[in-house]
Amino acid sequence: MKNMDRREFLCRGLGLMVLFAVPVGQARAAIANLNEAINKAGRMRMLSQRMAKAYFQLGQGILPDASRRLLDASIKLYQEHLEDLKAYAPSSDIQATYAELETIWLRYRQLLASTPGLEPARRIAEVNEDALRVAHLGTTQLELHSTSSVGRLVNISGRQRMLSQRMAKFYMMRRWGIGGPTMDSEAQVARREFMSALDALERAPENTPKIRQELELARTQWLFFEQALRQERIGDKDSAYAANVATTSERILEVMDRVTNLYAKLPGSAPLSAPSGSSHPSRR
Repeated sequence: MKNMDRREFLCRGLGLMVLFAVPVGQARAAIANLNEAINKAGRMRMLSQRMAKAYFQLGQGILPDASRRLLDASIKLYQEHLEDLKAYAPSSDIQATYAELETIWLRYRQLLASTPGLEPARRIAEVNEDALRVAHLGTTQLELHSTSSVGRLVNISGRQRMLSQRMAKFYMMRRWGIGGPTMDSEAQVARREFMSALDALERAPENTPKIRQELELARTQWLFFEQALRQERIGDKDSAYAANVATTSERILEVMDRVTNLYAKLPGSAPLSAPSGSSHPSRR
């Protein structure tokens, strides 16, 4: 990417990131149905990764103003969704799941409120995984209450939001020198699963013309995001490339959030087969 093109790209991305600091999805309201519950539960998975990503960006001075707004908005949305899902939980096991998630959230939120530094960042690198694991359990439990393919489509497309933030989070961790021996393999798993799920969503017979259009846009945004992620593999530590990752991860999140919302509004239909590899216990 030429210097002038990259500057223009970053300016556009920064503008989107500031705008997208407004919480994704619709304005807060009581959960009206199961598809909406699955959507919000899936968004909790995404937010667990997005908050960590924003914190790591702040610690490295990457788009600091936009990253602060992103973190604050995500914390607020996470708290609201947690309260909504606790109130909606249709069974005792789901109630127990969100009670456990609330306990994890108390620790996570305290760390997020700390001044960005390596020590709290290392702890966030651990607790965000706990938050993701339990949020995924809640999403899966809610999906099992659905009797149609729509709940699964909402889950799969919603999970794409999480994967976009997870890949960006790993990039920021590696750049800051944080992470364990499995981080690289987890990042590769996230990349493969994003592509596999995107392929599965594009084949879904339930897709409307609007959904197909948004999925085409998601495919295009993925190319930009993957290009930004690839810069790290060639050893370039230019902060402009980190800003590219920050902004492109938000673009693809925005598109996949629209797709998920569209799926959540569909009526019930026939069963849908799972994308390859989606049942692996370590793949949330």
